[in-house]
Amino acid sequence: MLGISVYLQERIEEEKIRRFHAAGFRSLFTSLHIPEEDASAYQTKLQLLGSIASALDMELIADISTASMEKLDLDWDTAETVLDWGLTGLRIDYGIEDDVIVRLSQKMKVALNASTLTKDQLERLIQLGLRTTHTEVWHNFYPRPETGLALSDFLTKNQLFQSYGLKVQAFVPGDRNLRGPLHLGLPTLEQHRMYGTYAAFTELKAYNVDKILIGDPDVTDGALMQLKDASTTITLRAQPYGELTEAHHLLEKGTHNRPDRARDVIRSEESRMSGMFEDADVTPFNCIERNEGSITIDNDLYKRYKGEIQITRRSLPQDDKVNVIGQVVSEDVPLLNYIEGSRHFKIIWV
Repeated sequence: MLGISVYLQERIEEEKIRRFHAAGFRSLFTSLHIPEEDASAYQTKLQLLGSIASALDMELIADISTASMEKLDLDWDTAETVLDWGLTGLRIDYGIEDDVIVRLSQKMKVALNASTLTKDQLERLIQLGLRTTHTEVWHNFYPRPETGLALSDFLTKNQLFQSYGLKVQAFVPGDRNLRGPLHLGLPTLEQHRMYGTYAAFTELKAYNVDKILIGDPDVTDGALMQLKDASTTITLRAQPYGELTEAHHLLEKGTHNRPDRARDVIRSEESRMSGMFEDADVTPFNCIERNEGSITIDNDLYKRYKGEIQITRRSLPQDDKVNVIGQVVSEDVPLLNYIEGSRHFKIIWV
């Protein structure tokens, strides 16, 4: 499941939420852990967000603590009141009593904090009657650079939680209107801080993460298009070199990597098999060093390989027989690892 974050100290934009809903997003997350902000309007804005979520049949999970419950004029005995406001569940912070967590899991979805949850505590909650079908485990996001999780620890924790039948959630950074005060992205994994949103999503999906939410408030239209098409194709953003040619248009339409996956390059199966360049001149042009993510076409000098379109998986030397016609943007280069044999992919020229 895909989700987006909406923060109550900002204006609630129904149109933006509907934009994500149209792209297949079905989860909303909001945080009530902002003590430096004025909380006087939180209840009204939370109820507005809940009404939008209900109208769109989207889940709405709020990160909450005892302090934020008090700001909403609630306590843990009346926490289920939030269901009437359109919320579907609560992400429980550290320090909440086990019996409260168990009771809430009988009434709504409960998200436990992956950073603080231990095996012993989880087993104790299950023994006390935790409704595991209503329980998920959510990771934090990390605004400060160098504080995000290491991949090895992340995978170890996920394996533990999923072995108990619990779904695992993690955050990826957005790429527009990054959240303050640092504006440096909100990933769970530190390695994703410099990734594009879609590249980080694709990697988490490969790690069998059940639910992936964008921590920042927004993404560009290009990233949203990549996410919308994620079930059928891998979409790369790239800068073209020179005028757009038939080769560029083929990549824009979409093509497949050959089933016999090469070590060094992604090979467009259709570029040669279709014969579209068989009778065309592909004169040498921009025969430069091929950096990782270079998009190329073999020119006339490559004889029977003429017209083969490739994307380099690693840096390769200059070759007079190979024209460089574009470059995958750096944020999307990690996606090259996930274009397996026979995988469909396409390019958005930016």
